[in-house]
Amino acid sequence: MAKVVLVTDSTGYLPKELIDLYQIRVAPQVLIWGKETFLDGIDILPDEFYRRLKTAKVMPSTSQVTPATMLDIFGRILNDGNEALGIFIGAELSGTLASANQARGELVKEKIELVDSGTTAMAMGFQVLAAARALEKGANLHEAAEVARETSHHTGVVFTVDTLEFLQRGGRIGAASRYLGTALNVKPILEVRGGKVEPIERIRTKSKALDRVLDIIAERIDGQKPVRISAIHALAEEEANRLLERAVGRFHPLESYMAVVSPVVGTHAGPGTVGLAFCAGI
Repeated sequence: MAKVVLVTDSTGYLPKELIDLYQIRVAPQVLIWGKETFLDGIDILPDEFYRRLKTAKVMPSTSQVTPATMLDIFGRILNDGNEALGIFIGAELSGTLASANQARGELVKEKIELVDSGTTAMAMGFQVLAAARALEKGANLHEAAEVARETSHHTGVVFTVDTLEFLQRGGRIGAASRYLGTALNVKPILEVRGGKVEPIERIRTKSKALDRVLDIIAERIDGQKPVRISAIHALAEEEANRLLERAVGRFHPLESYMAVVSPVVGTHAGPGTVGLAFCAGI
């Protein structure tokens, strides 16, 4: 009997133990730094990336997972007699889903389902986990895909950045561009909404911004149960640990995680980014 193999990309920050447990295939995004090309999470890890970023004279850029990589991943799954369910970073944020669709077009389409998570980080990761657990309970390919799509309506990610410079340079700034040129000590609070990075408000200090992130998450959760939470950070582990501890105390999640922002997303968000991803009510 065919098994359904889950495929996602490296911006999901799924803990390694869960990747191993559910045998999830992770397609690496691509980081381009001068004349060097790195596979996200394989050729370069967050610690090395942020160390280099501090002193870099040439800034990195990013590229989506290539169609060739997707073709290789899906092809191996199908050659083993299995089916594939791909859940990827939102199509408005990356061309990754387009690469997956291109690869799917060269294979047996009926054996591959693709889901646009509409988001990234563990907001996407929670969708992958929901699909994995549905498969564990006996769901088929199409049922697991529907579980992921339904879960997408119950997830979100809210974060604050030290500067909008990186989002602006990477073209991911969207409506938050109106915050450009504000005082250096003013911290924008952003979220991924409708597949785009959207502004929520500006707060005068980082500590107050993190307080507000917690309050906004509470508004988004709106009393729904169960709750799952993940803190995310880019070179701000201490702040993220404190934020996660407060979130756990406030929301009593069924599960909680700490995730480091991958080099590819870190290129756009920048060092100092801290936030919370959640899944609630499902």
